[in-house]
Amino acid sequence: MSDAAKTGKRALWLINSAVDTAVLMIILLLVVTGCYAMWDSKQVFNRANGARYEVYKPDEENGGKSFEELQAINPDVFGWLTVYGTKIDYPVVQGVDNMTYVNTNAEGEYSLSGAIFLNYRCSKDFSDFSSIVYGHHMERSAMFGDIGNFADKDYFEARPYGMLYFEGLEHGLEFFAFVHADAYDSAVFRTNIMEREEQQAYLDLLLSMASHTRDIGVTIDDRIVLLSTCSASSTNGRDILVGRITEEIYDDPFALDEQGNVKDMLAVDGLPGLWARTPLWGKIITVALPFLLLILLSLTIKNKKRKSANTRHQTRR
Repeated sequence: MSDAAKTGKRALWLINSAVDTAVLMIILLLVVTGCYAMWDSKQVFNRANGARYEVYKPDEENGGKSFEELQAINPDVFGWLTVYGTKIDYPVVQGVDNMTYVNTNAEGEYSLSGAIFLNYRCSKDFSDFSSIVYGHHMERSAMFGDIGNFADKDYFEARPYGMLYFEGLEHGLEFFAFVHADAYDSAVFRTNIMEREEQQAYLDLLLSMASHTRDIGVTIDDRIVLLSTCSASSTNGRDILVGRITEEIYDDPFALDEQGNVKDMLAVDGLPGLWARTPLWGKIITVALPFLLLILLSLTIKNKKRKSANTRHQTRR
């Protein structure tokens, strides 16, 4: 073999090695980026997880930190919202405007998950005909992530009740409609509706727009609450669960008994997604494995090509 041929072969080998190294580095960078994204997502979820507020939930029987302690940390906290059969179980705050708690949690700290907050134009005692409560739509059922599930009729039918705590007392919530609306629909996102005719027109509008309803005999003499969040189905869409406030306190059919089982098994109509239940290390392996297999396959093919080329070269000699 001439010196020129040897030099060319050496150059080709160096190029192939450089390409292999570059591909490997890119793939490893993608894996690292994916792992960091999952870690970062987990941190955001941990700050949004309702479990972190359980110690503050108004519950004199079970003790723990009191609701008043949370109010001492952040005076904007004034209530508590629970939707039975979901992960919605959070303190409720109200800011000076509707932007204050978009990126601030119930403890007054900066957080991308924000907080569950009442429209600043609404009364904290929920004495208005209609009140609007907002929360981020988040994965793993954090914040108002479960609201969109009510678009499924069976899910809606299985979860008619909730609880709203304010002014030191618990009140019942009875959900009667699920509405999908545009974020800029001023006819839906109205507050301070005072005239009875306008109240009736507003109630009729919500019922006409609803994809699911439950006939509970709601009238303009009731006080209604709209739980609003971003919709995953459209860019400017909003999913809204509508309920009325009642003096009757409803039992939670999804509550756990002393053995940790759901009391009313008929209320359970599904399980969380497999991905949501997968631990972080499992997700990392799931993301990394295809890339590692791709690297192995690529190196195997290239190794076979080199062996084949060497065999042909030796045959010619």
